[in-house]
Amino acid sequence: MSGFFWAYMLVMALLLPVSMIAFGRWFEKGGPRKINGTVGYRTRRSMLSQETWVYAHRFFGRLWWILGWVLLPISVVVMIFFWGKDVETIGWAGLGVMMVQMVFLLLPMILTERALRARFDDFGRPRSH
Repeated sequence: MSGFFWAYMLVMALLLPVSMIAFGRWFEKGGPRKINGTVGYRTRRSMLSQETWVYAHRFFGRLWWILGWVLLPISVVVMIFFWGKDVETIGWAGLGVMMVQMVFLLLPMILTERALRARFDDFGRPRSH
């Protein structure tokens, strides 16, 4: 039973990195073409203009793509250490892996907002440097 649960937790632990890789690549290549409130990197600053929208998706997408590739093998290696352990230990290990992944899932938002603020004014116009 613990082998099945370990495999299940491994798959669950890989969902975030794989999603970050896939969506990161899509966003980096342009993501949603038009500003919308449904799909994409949607913050007040990213939706100020078409230029901020495109820049935010490319910047954020690149970070997600890189971090997804970093998290993928690390997550596998960490979960390998828990092969053959009891179900409760495997569950806690998987939860720990996913909590760390959440930090790396959200960190690019802070970096993207800083980059937008540095590159564009409060109206979405490029700053002259």
